[in-house]
Formats: sequence, C-alpha cells, structure tokens
Amino acid sequence: MTELNGDAQTMSLVAFTAVATVTLLLCVMTGPDRDDLDEFYTGYRSLSPLRNGLAIAGDYISAATVLGTGGVIALYGQDGVILALSTALSLMLLMFLLAEPLRNAGRFTMGDALARRMPGRTVRITTCAVTIAALLPLMLVQLAGTGQLIAFLLGFSGDSVQTGCMVGMGILMISYATIGGMKGTALIQILKIVMLLGSGTVIALLVLHRFDWSPGALFDAAAKGSGVGDAFLHSGLEFSHSAHPGLDMISTQLAVVLGGACLPHITMRMYTASNAREVRRSMSWAVSGVALFVLIITVVAFGATALIGRAVIAGVDPQGNTAYLLGARAAFGQDVSMAETLLFTTVTTSIFLTVLASVAGMILACANSLAHDVFAVRTRDMTPRREMLIARLSALAVGLPTILLAAQVQHRSLQPLVTLTFCIGASALAPALVYSLFWRRYTRTGLLCTLIGGTLSVLVLIPGTNLVSGSPVAAFPDADFNWFPYTTTAVVTVPLGFALGWLGTLASGRRKAEEQRRQYEAVEGWILAGAVRRGD
Repeated sequence: MTELNGDAQTMSLVAFTAVATVTLLLCVMTGPDRDDLDEFYTGYRSLSPLRNGLAIAGDYISAATVLGTGGVIALYGQDGVILALSTALSLMLLMFLLAEPLRNAGRFTMGDALARRMPGRTVRITTCAVTIAALLPLMLVQLAGTGQLIAFLLGFSGDSVQTGCMVGMGILMISYATIGGMKGTALIQILKIVMLLGSGTVIALLVLHRFDWSPGALFDAAAKGSGVGDAFLHSGLEFSHSAHPGLDMISTQLAVVLGGACLPHITMRMYTASNAREVRRSMSWAVSGVALFVLIITVVAFGATALIGRAVIAGVDPQGNTAYLLGARAAFGQDVSMAETLLFTTVTTSIFLTVLASVAGMILACANSLAHDVFAVRTRDMTPRREMLIARLSALAVGLPTILLAAQVQHRSLQPLVTLTFCIGASALAPALVYSLFWRRYTRTGLLCTLIGGTLSVLVLIPGTNLVSGSPVAAFPDADFNWFPYTTTAVVTVPLGFALGWLGTLASGRRKAEEQRRQYEAVEGWILAGAVRRGD
C-alpha cells in the first residue's frame, strides 16, 4: 500500500501537466497592467469575502502544513492533533486581534502598517529584511520537498531527476508571482483549497467507512497500529525524550499560534479586502476552511496509522511527510477501482497545487516588500510602471536563489527551517505588530529593537536545538552541538521580543514616547475602527 500503481502515476502526471498549464493561463489572463500598482498588490480589492477567505485559507494551509502536520499526527497521535488545532487557533487570533487594524493601518505590505506611525526608510528596510528572513526558510522547505514528493508520486528515482523536478516547479512558482500578482495567486489559492478540501472530505469519509463510521474504533485501531498503545492517544509522545516535555510542547504551540498569525504572506491578504466589514467576513470563511481541514487531516492521518502502521509510515519518510498520501491510498483497500484512482489523482494534484500556490504567495510577499519598502521609497517620483517592473524583478531575485539553496538542502531534515520561520514570526513580527497597533508610546527605537533583536535571538538559538544536531532525525545527525534544551526557541525568544520592544521604548526617553503617544492618538480612530482611511 506504500507504492502507487502505474495507472495512478500516469494519471497524476497528466493531471500535474494540465493543472500547471491551466493555472499559468489563469495568471496570464488575470495579470495586472504594467502600470497598475493597486491591481498588482491588492487585485483592486475586488474579491468577494468568500473568495478572499478561501484565498487566505489557501495561503495559510501550506504544503508544510498538509504534509508536515499530517506526519506529526500519524507518528505522534494527540500531539499532532494539538499542533493542527494550534494552526486553527492561530488564524482565529489573526481574525479577532490583528486583521482589522492591519487592514486599516496598511496599504500594500507589512512595512506600510509599521511605518504608518513611524515613517522612514530604516523601518521599511528592516521590515523587509525580517520578511525575507521569515519566509525564505519556509520556501526552501516546500521547494526542497517538491522533488522528493513528485518522485514518490510518479515513481521517479535519482537525485538529478528530483532536482530537475524541483527546478521546474520553482520556475512555475516565480512565473505565478511575476505574471499574476495578487489576483492571479489568489485564484490559484482558491482552486487549490477547493480541491484540497473537496478531495480530503471524500477521503476522510472513506476512512471512517472502513471503521463503521466510529471515530472511537478509528482511534483504537490507530493506537494499536502505532506500536506504543494508549500513549498514542495522550499528549507527550513527541516530546518524550525532551528534558522538559511540558514546557517544550508549550514552546512549540506558542511558535505556531503567534508565528502563524503574523507571517507576511498571510497578513498581506488583509489588504485585499475593501473595508473592515469585508475583512471580518473573509476571515470567517478562512477560519471555517482551516477548521474543516484540521478535521480532515486528523481523520486521514489516524487512518494511515491504523491501516498501514506507524513503522511503515516512518520507514517511507522518518518525518512522516507522506502520511497524508499513504492514508488516502490505504482508504481504498487492496483493489482500487478507476473511480478511486481518479479520486487519488485529485488528492495528489491538490498537494501539487498546494506547493505551487504556497511558494508563489511567499515569493510575492517578499517581492512586494522589496519593491515597495526598499526601492520605491528611495525615489519620490518613481512611476507605477517602474515600481511594478522592480516588483517582478524582485520576484526573480528572491525565487532564483531559493531554487539554488533548495537544491543544496533537499536531502537533509528540513524541520529546523520550518521552526525558524514560525519562531521569527512569533518573536519579531508578532511583538512588532501588537505594539505598533495597540501601544501608544511605542517608539521607532522600540520597533527596531523588536524586529532586529527578536530575529537575531532566534538565529542564535536555533542551531543549538535537537532539530539541528544531536538526534537521528536532525539536519546533521552525525554531529552533536545540541545545547538548547527545547525543540523550538519560542519559550525564550517570544518574551525577549516583547521585552526588547519595551526596553527600546524606555531607552528612547519620555519626550519621544510622548510624541509617539500624540501621533498615535491622532490616528487611533482609523487604525482600530477604520474611522478614517487614507490612501484609498
């Protein structure tokens, strides 16, 4: 059950080719004019709340979420379910706390939102640097895993073939970002999330059917197939080898909840809504979509463990990244009909599209920040056509090095890079956004201390975790420079990020703080409630 038959491989190859062609054509048809910045950055805010919500959910459910979270559930049971629930909680945090103020304060990028109160090139350039530092690792993870995933699905072998698949996928992703802009990538996200949720729902129902529609029977069978018994259905299995299991789990959930809510490719979707009411409605649809996906991936991953066993899943991939696909395949049983083969092809195509859409959205977020926050602010009389050209060149400047770096890391454990992304989001971007949007006395020095200090603290501590060395599944399994006692850095770096912002504001002096308080009070109404809106 861990290998695909020839019909499934052939149909998957045909489907991949068709989807790549159609989505690229969609980007060409919906792409912005050469001198229309609003269309490129926000798609004219023309998406309905339903479509915008689906696009947000599509951006949020990345390939790392589909494959990585499914693997954690299949290998570690309840710990993985808690991780999946944390992703939904993260989006709810964005919905209730940050979505409307972000939409009111910003225009195109996170740099707009942070520089609204504290204008200046330093703030924008720093925000751009942190944006790239946060998203580049996650892009590497998804792009590096692409070659292996396609090789698994299509039966290819050999490093050169995998690298070729990865390069081809990377070029497609760059094309989506440069040609389609915000509206084009949104349409791809919508297509991806509809296929992912639709096919996933059917697979989850088939899994439940195998267990007579009894979730209890499914969980019992998964516990038996895990080889660890009831420990599979209780928290702590994933962190059982940690010196401080409870605190290690809290640290991981903190990184996911805070980091996921503040990643730039997610927050930029807030600017595509026409007003605050549309933001709320869009986020409601997004949360609903993510909640449904959490249910789907929980059932499918438990089904994979129950039907084929935890040892088999770990044998195919030690991180469990193929668990979702294996669970979908196992749901059909031994004899697979043509209809079931077609359904499985839909599942594989949705994951293929998930990789394409996720990385394209991240490339677009980095390119927008480079063009708008770094280059456009240097020249006051820069024309829209020139800024759009710079944005498209920036997508190339981000995408091509990402492909080259992904080729270098594709055969190592990539979990440290995923952790790095979420920890930077939680330790630098989350404190900066919370303080900038809600703290009246927050100063430029405090903001820079938060962004720079939070990012550097994560970069210093991550190499000391057991994800990098000191364990068989680490990025460097033969080395051991593991000195940090937790899997993620959030338990230390999140409080540090907030503390650095507070200390930086205190160091600015009372006069600067009072100036910021007066400036904030002048715009507080339209940041928090949208009472006034500039630039629309």
